[in-house]
Amino acid sequence: MHPVDPSETVPGVPSRAPGAPAAARVVLYGRAGCHLCDEARELVRRVCAESGDGWREVDVDEPGAPPLPNGEAVLDAYGELVPVLEVDGVRQGYWRIDAGRVRTALAAGAPTS
Repeated sequence: MHPVDPSETVPGVPSRAPGAPAAARVVLYGRAGCHLCDEARELVRRVCAESGDGWREVDVDEPGAPPLPNGEAVLDAYGELVPVLEVDGVRQGYWRIDAGRVRTALAAGAPTS
């Protein structure tokens, strides 16, 4: 991974795109040295800047990475799929992330349940 603002990658700490709301609707799971993760990160930065939505990144190889809501370790769940992108807790893609799909998910708003 190329150098990134540390506030975007601190394990367990939600980060924000500049000027975005505090809550991160978008979570990018990735790892260092992954060219697809680099591409996904730039896509997420661009799309979230357009929408004003917050995002954060989780390094699946980080020992302190928080588990998924179901308790599974992110490395076990996503280690072979990175980059993986979730919007409002719903997986929107992996390996190659589609900007249109991310925009559609963000426009749909957070699920209510």
